Amino acid sequence: MIKKVGVALLKEWVPTIGFALIIAIVINTYVAQAMTVPTGSMLPTIQLKDELIVEKMKPFTDYEFGDIVVFWPPIDGNEDRYVKRLIGLPGDTIEIRNGALYRNGAKVDEPYIQAPMTYTFHQVTVPEGNYFFLGDNRNDSYDSHLWPKTPFVAEKDIIGKAVFRILPLSAIGTID
Repeated sequence: MIKKVGVALLKEWVPTIGFALIIAIVINTYVAQAMTVPTGSMLPTIQLKDELIVEKMKPFTDYEFGDIVVFWPPIDGNEDRYVKRLIGLPGDTIEIRNGALYRNGAKVDEPYIQAPMTYTFHQVTVPEGNYFFLGDNRNDSYDSHLWPKTPFVAEKDIIGKAVFRILPLSAIGTID
């Protein structure tokens, strides 16, 4: 009797658990994924060890200036995902001078940065299919202005847009 009940429970629960696992894998791979922020490069907007939800529906996402995006950087041997602010879209010109960011020749108001930049970056034009990223903690962020190979991230290397903070609970909510 006990053996029959055990077999019946297995027959009932195994397909349900299997289906739930498949759904979880599909969501994690194609829809959204949780991510822990590994550095302070996005201070003060995002804190070290914040837990974010990254929306991964790239075919349905239009990236805009100012979006916070997760991507694989163009750094040989790197295995870490980066979280940075999208500064340059394909066709944009980007330049950093006198402590300020210039996009398409116009000075950009950036109330979200940690401090004014203490470096310069020569004018570049973002190629088609590529993007330019900077951390909000501009003077302590390893980002497009420092990468040795290229300052651009290919569209294929974008994982998704950071859309929601789930931890810490005191800061839960959407990300600006």
